Amino acid sequence: MMVTKDRSLSQSSEVLSAEQRQRIPHVESGERVVLCPPHITTERALMRRIDARLLPVLCMLYLMAFLDRVNIGNAAVYGLQRDLRLVGDDFNVALTVFFVPYVLFEIPSNIVLKRLKPHFWLSICMFLFGLVTLLQGFVQSFSGLIATRFFLGLAEAGVFPGCFYLISMWYRRSEAQKRYTLFFGSTQLAGAFGGLLASAIGNMNGLRGYSAWRWIFILEGLLTCVLSFATYFLISDFPEEAKWLTEEERVYIKERLRADQGDSKAERRTTYRDIVEVFKDYKIVLGGLMYFALVVPAYGLAYFSPTIIRTYGYSPISTQLHSVPPFAVAFVFSVLIAFISDKLQHRFVFILIPLALGISGTAILLRVHNNVDAQYGALFLLAMGIYAAMPVIICWFTMNLQGHHARSVGTAWQIGFGNLGGIVAPFAFLSRDAPYYRTGYALLMSMICLAVVSTAAYFLALWRENQRPERIAKEELTRPEHANGANLDGRLRHIL
Repeated sequence: MMVTKDRSLSQSSEVLSAEQRQRIPHVESGERVVLCPPHITTERALMRRIDARLLPVLCMLYLMAFLDRVNIGNAAVYGLQRDLRLVGDDFNVALTVFFVPYVLFEIPSNIVLKRLKPHFWLSICMFLFGLVTLLQGFVQSFSGLIATRFFLGLAEAGVFPGCFYLISMWYRRSEAQKRYTLFFGSTQLAGAFGGLLASAIGNMNGLRGYSAWRWIFILEGLLTCVLSFATYFLISDFPEEAKWLTEEERVYIKERLRADQGDSKAERRTTYRDIVEVFKDYKIVLGGLMYFALVVPAYGLAYFSPTIIRTYGYSPISTQLHSVPPFAVAFVFSVLIAFISDKLQHRFVFILIPLALGISGTAILLRVHNNVDAQYGALFLLAMGIYAAMPVIICWFTMNLQGHHARSVGTAWQIGFGNLGGIVAPFAFLSRDAPYYRTGYALLMSMICLAVVSTAAYFLALWRENQRPERIAKEELTRPEHANGANLDGRLRHIL
């Protein structure tokens, strides 16, 4: 139900009274008041329903994507390099190849996702990267490993930015952080789950003539393929297309987002001109730089934590088990940071706190080489710092973009450019630097410091724009798409 706001008609039956405004959930969007559908008791009940329908399946999707991407680190502990006769930096090159198509196809993939619908495109991507992972278990040479890593990157290119883009079109900026973090927490759960699964699969070594590392790829790839069929029916599309909502619910969700973020322009296709307009904003570059700076340590840790822990003297299976706790603790800490950040509606400080932990952990790993307990504890600090800051950075950037076109392009750009760090990360920990890996830890330290600097620059840019809302609002109101009188002040004042 929509009613027009008019203070001169406050006694009219068509206008909400003061008592009704307190009692009835509603959204004020420009010159309109949109009531929450009468069959829903509270807005919170509606959001819980959306959470249950949207987040679990996307978390499962990305957990499998990240697991299939980084399980090569677990496979390395079981002799992958020896069996494939990899020498020198061959293993590092294989890790890097993944990111070439992964980076190049992220923006095109988000455009395709909008046209083909999320449930179709994301489930197709999931089946394909599961299939490639399974086939990776049968490679016999370095060239075969290179080929499968390339196609794995191609199949996974649209998953991460597509999921973030989809989530951003369902939630207001003030309530998005904990949802983003729960989704992004799939990376830490993948790290923990991957270690547990790899330790169990280690007992299958030699079964049917296959090494344990081959079974890691075969079983995890097969599981992904099976789950992909369920995701076709479970993944939700955008709010205006979600068939599991009533028409009243779709209108209400769309209007609450319009009041918070402005007109989404979902009905119009993204054009080349839209892409150019997005890149005219210099903050887009800062968003990519912030994420890039943390991708290097994130992938460095995800790929090489089993290798690093192996240098502490543990057996292969014990190494897999010891790789679980740092990621599990990082997940809990990430969720805690997200809930506090949403509660206070602030992002900047809740990026700096985790980054300080990451710097502390890296400093210990750089200087301490004869105390296994201290080194292992430092891995906890590093994981907590990196994986707690990353979802806040992505949410902060994404939710300060307005509309479908800016979100689809901006999100894919940030993830795509940021994942160039994935080309750097595989060369952080080279076998010739073992067991101290001073070069790798120094690189991680410098990247985290770069994240601090770029995050501070982005904060200052947003703060500066927030000081001049009247001029910006005046400029925006001259654009035809804002002629509907949307609440510009709430949309234009950036979350800091």
